[in-house]
Amino acid sequence: MISEPKIAVVTGGAGFIGSHMVDVLLAKGYRVRVIDNFSGGRMANLAHHGGNADLSVEEMDIRELAPDAKVFAGADRVFHFAGIGDIVPSIERPIDYMDTNVQGTVRVLEAARHAKAKKLVYAASSSCYGLAPTPTREDCPIAPEHPYALSKYQGEQAVFHWHKVYKQPVNSIRIFNAYGTRVRTTGAYGAVFGVFFKQKLAGKPFTVVGDGTQKRDFLYASDVASAFLLAAETEKTGEVWNLGAGNPQSVNRLVELIGGTVVYIPKRPGEPDVTWADITKITRDLGWKPVVPFEEGVARMMAEIEKWRDAPLWDPESIKKATKTWFEALGAE
Repeated sequence: MISEPKIAVVTGGAGFIGSHMVDVLLAKGYRVRVIDNFSGGRMANLAHHGGNADLSVEEMDIRELAPDAKVFAGADRVFHFAGIGDIVPSIERPIDYMDTNVQGTVRVLEAARHAKAKKLVYAASSSCYGLAPTPTREDCPIAPEHPYALSKYQGEQAVFHWHKVYKQPVNSIRIFNAYGTRVRTTGAYGAVFGVFFKQKLAGKPFTVVGDGTQKRDFLYASDVASAFLLAAETEKTGEVWNLGAGNPQSVNRLVELIGGTVVYIPKRPGEPDVTWADITKITRDLGWKPVVPFEEGVARMMAEIEKWRDAPLWDPESIKKATKTWFEALGAE
């Protein structure tokens, strides 16, 4: 007798990490239902699955989810990636961030609870730690520096509150610095890869913050997705794990791999010099480990650099204007 495929719901499934999650789930034999309002996600991120009967996509805002939403009916696993990111817009529009990242998460929790999903895994952010000691463990003090970080942490608090009050099976993964193909580019100044790739395509110098020695714990998106699948399928519940490569890379190293000239811009307040996930717990609990080396991941992205042709082009002056609110709010002189 052939068993029916398990059903997974991926909120934000047309986005950067969410679409990689869809790839992994389909490869594992899941029937996948994507929810996305396409404010950041793109159907193009799922185009390579065209015609796959095990994939369905519903355009929907998580803030409008009803507890009995049909898209959750029969769901075994729920992966919650939907939300809004970027630091500067969160300082300028904090209500939107709290509404989407906190109240939206509550609506996803309620839909998963009413569907009796066997596990919900929340995509949390390492930004909750603020300027943390490194390597950063899960018991490091929480100290969000901006509304984005606060909203993601409060979303996580809601997840664990539903676990406590309703006995809902949940886990949370605090992502450090995910990168990879399909990484998003928006009108807001943000992720370094999109900024640098567009600058390279335009023949412009890379705008390096500070002296470029700052390091980030970059982890390739498919490695992120594999960790989330393990967190969904484990019997463990009520757990939080830090997720990174455990091997921070400098911005100067990224510049070296992409190749090009550099112009330096002022260091920003509230940004750590190093992000570095202590991955001891997730390695021990789930048997997870990163697979894609940084050099290989960057090469995969470079092979698709033309996809950043329409990304915004940033220079020192436009970055200064775009980050003015950041400097004012976070205390730079």
